[in-house]
Amino acid sequence: MVILTGLAIFIVILLFIEGSFLVFRRMRNPEKKRVQMRLKALSSATGYENQSIDIVRKSFLSEVPWLNRVLLSFRWTDRMHLLLDQAGIQRPLGFFILLSLLLAFGGFLIGSRVFHNHLISILLAVIFGISPFLYILSKKNRRMQKFERQLPDAMDLIARALKAGHAFSSGLKMVADEFDDPLGTEFSKTLNEINFGISVPEALKNLPNRVDCRELNFFVISVILQRETGGNLAEILENIAHLIRERFKLQGYIRVLASEGKLSAIVLIVIPFFVAFALSIINPEYIRTLITEPIGKIMLFFALLMMIIGIFTMRRMIKIEV
Repeated sequence: MVILTGLAIFIVILLFIEGSFLVFRRMRNPEKKRVQMRLKALSSATGYENQSIDIVRKSFLSEVPWLNRVLLSFRWTDRMHLLLDQAGIQRPLGFFILLSLLLAFGGFLIGSRVFHNHLISILLAVIFGISPFLYILSKKNRRMQKFERQLPDAMDLIARALKAGHAFSSGLKMVADEFDDPLGTEFSKTLNEINFGISVPEALKNLPNRVDCRELNFFVISVILQRETGGNLAEILENIAHLIRERFKLQGYIRVLASEGKLSAIVLIVIPFFVAFALSIINPEYIRTLITEPIGKIMLFFALLMMIIGIFTMRRMIKIEV
């Protein structure tokens, strides 16, 4: 325990120093000063000729320089960076990695202090450590579901713009201006790519790479095929929008049918905790055995493990893909 306490003190001091450095750096704001110096050099037209200009977009994964270099050396960071973009989170990946390590250590420390069992401590460390990434996944799913709900209305707006005689790019601009995040933001990025010189098919192909929405592929494929073979794009978009809305109705019907299974799953999850709480009030000595005795700790660990497996199993059973 002395080693763990010393390690905890070391990590806390290290995080405090890093946090103080980041706060001090943000207060000083060297990026703002650097931009002002470059603007000043450009306005004076002197002292800037020898500086090399790099217009390539840089990946920024952490405000800590050494952590940013380490993360850039891994391949999986691109996928995680895309996940943050899909979730609409502005914080860099390094922030969540440091937060995950801190929470994992805190969970392990709590398990060691309360349960005095390494298995439970490791389990708590894993649960606490993955909680930031579960938050990212949850926010990403909510944002993509909102994009999916906005898509039929956006396609109808583009179809009406085409019927009124506007160009396809004008329809994209209307969508980017009229809709809020996430659909308006993503279509604005596509419109910017087209304005910067990327062809319309390539810009549309980049859109599904940024957005995790299956219905979006119908829109992209239909537009690309129409540009190559011809046809009434407005009518095609209206039909796809109607098809997506009918799919939403079917999903709602299935959700109603699966509500009974969801309620049963919630009851089965809550009952063990309710029984443990009731026993802790009625007979505290009976329930304390699970915490004080070694065999009780092992039983508690396997009970939590089996409950987690059961939660994922029931979730797979009641989640029906359409």
